[in-house]
Amino acid sequence: MNQRFAILILLPIFFLSSCGSSNAAAPAPIVFQPPTATFTPSFTPAPPTEAPTSTITFTPAPRIDRVLIVSFDGLRPDVIIPANMNNIIGLMQIGAYTLNAQTIMPSVTLPSHTSMLVGTCPSKHIVRWNEYVPENGFAIGVDIFDLAHAAGLQTAMVVGKEKLRQITEPASLDFFAFVDETDKIDDPYKIQDLAIRQVKQGFNLMFVHFPDGDLTGHEDGWTSKQQLKAYAKNDKAFGLILDALKQNGSYDSTIIIVTADHGGHDTTHGENIPADMLIPWVISGPRVKPGALTTRVNTMDTAATAAFVLGLPLPPEWDGAPVLEAFGLPITAHSKSCQ
Repeated sequence: MNQRFAILILLPIFFLSSCGSSNAAAPAPIVFQPPTATFTPSFTPAPPTEAPTSTITFTPAPRIDRVLIVSFDGLRPDVIIPANMNNIIGLMQIGAYTLNAQTIMPSVTLPSHTSMLVGTCPSKHIVRWNEYVPENGFAIGVDIFDLAHAAGLQTAMVVGKEKLRQITEPASLDFFAFVDETDKIDDPYKIQDLAIRQVKQGFNLMFVHFPDGDLTGHEDGWTSKQQLKAYAKNDKAFGLILDALKQNGSYDSTIIIVTADHGGHDTTHGENIPADMLIPWVISGPRVKPGALTTRVNTMDTAATAAFVLGLPLPPEWDGAPVLEAFGLPITAHSKSCQ
C-alpha cells in the first residue's frame, strides 16, 4: 500500500489517538471503513461474559488448502493506524474484519493464545499460567494443529516466545521454532526468515507470532512511541512473508487471519477492561467477502474458522464458531463466551 495514500485517507484517525503517551485512556470499540477509513468511538464493547447461544453447527465449503494465522502480541486495535501497519490495513481493505473482537480472561499471552488455537475457554484447556513451565505439559483438548496434522496436512509454528510451545504437542507440528529475545540468546534467524522458509517448503496451516509490541509495551507503555515503532517493524516483517507467498504463487490461495492475544494499558495487561480485552480480527483470501463484520467475534473463533476453511471437523467441546459472515454465509451460531 502506498504510504502517502494511506496517510491521506486515514489522516482523521490520528486525531483520535494519543500516540506518544503510555498513559492513554482505555480504547473504545472501533469501526474501520475503507477506503475513506475513520475510527468511530463508542463506549459499548461487547461484554466478555455473554451467555452461550445455540449449539455450534457450520455449513461446509469447498476446501481451501492453506491457512496462515498471524498474531501481533499485545496489539490494541487503535494502534494499527498510528503505527503505520500498512500490511494489516491493506488486508482490512480487501478482507473482512472487526476491531471489536474479544480475548479471554486472563487476558495474558499464553492463556489467550491457547484459547485462540485450541478453540476453548481456559476452564477447558486449563492453561492459566503465563511462563514456560515444561512440567505443566500441554493444553488439554484437541487443538487446530491436532486436527490438521491428523488429516495429513503440513503444520508449522514460528513464535517469539518459547512458552507458546505448550499450546500443542510436538507430534502435531511438522515444524516448530522460536526466536525469544527474552532468553538473551543471539538467535541467527528472525521470525520472518523462519516463516518464509516454511512458505517456500509448503504448508497447510502455519501460526506466526510477533512479540515485540508486547515486550516494548511492558518496557515503555502501551501506545508509546517506542511501541508504535515496534509494531511498524513487525508489520514490515509480516509484509516480507506476504511477499514470499506472492512470489511462490500461493498468496491467492491462502486464507490469512491477523489477530492478537490481548491489548494493554500503561505498562501492563490482564484486566477485564476494554484496553486489555479488545483485539483486532482480520481475515483475507479466497471467498472472503470484504467489509466490516457484524458478528460478535471471540478469540476462540480463530481455531474454528481455520478448521472450517481447511474442511476439518469441529470438536464438539470447542467454544469457538466459524465466522461464517466473512464468507457471506448465514450465521448459524455464535461462539460461547468464557465465564
